[in-house]
Amino acid sequence: MLSSCALAHELVRSAPDVVLVSGTSAARELQFATTTIPIAFVNAAAPIAGGIIKSLSDPGSNITGFTNVETVTTGKWVQLLKEIAPQVSRILVLFSSRVPTSNLRVGMLEAAAASIGFTTIIKRDVSSALDIVRAIDAASGPELGMIVLPSAVTGINRETIIKLASEHRIPAIYPYRYFAESGGLIAYGTDIREQCRQAAGYVAQILKGTHPAELPTQQPSKFELVLNLRTAKALDLAIPSTLLATADEVIE
Repeated sequence: MLSSCALAHELVRSAPDVVLVSGTSAARELQFATTTIPIAFVNAAAPIAGGIIKSLSDPGSNITGFTNVETVTTGKWVQLLKEIAPQVSRILVLFSSRVPTSNLRVGMLEAAAASIGFTTIIKRDVSSALDIVRAIDAASGPELGMIVLPSAVTGINRETIIKLASEHRIPAIYPYRYFAESGGLIAYGTDIREQCRQAAGYVAQILKGTHPAELPTQQPSKFELVLNLRTAKALDLAIPSTLLATADEVIE
């Protein structure tokens, strides 16, 4: 299997007119692979700190797009877990250190959890399905909740995570809609579909001759909250009416 770096260079060798990419890690790999082919990204966290762009208003090179916002979503995940499962006192956090902003997110989670009254934060850096199984099996027990941070490994293995959460009866919060659509309890995060629609406009402009440096990098314009009522019922959890009223979608 080719590494992400090798895949990026293979893509560059095919000489596309423009590349649309999702996520911080993929954007960075492509940035390292080419300084000339235009790149538009979606859902990239902290692109300035990660050296992907110079600034939001002036990206500065051949790459621009649409960011994620850690400060908005990360604290909200902790609040949602407390709202829907007030009995939870311990949180298992699944993350990947391969994602450049994971340490930032974990630190925010710890601060938010402490302020709300969670007693224990169990942090597990996962890079495979086996890591995920071991982390959830080892942490399972009374008063456990789970927060799944965005990464390629958690996204690819979402069905395994959701299945284990169900088996161990763990209330869990996920970063994107597709987790809830796959059976996860609650998803809250950037509306990636909306970003892709916006990015399509950028791609069209680039194909017409606009340089990426002329297109400001934009922060999310829309976040979405998706609740899976079937999963809540299976866990004997009552979703507060306030969440039902504010949800963008309730899966029944």
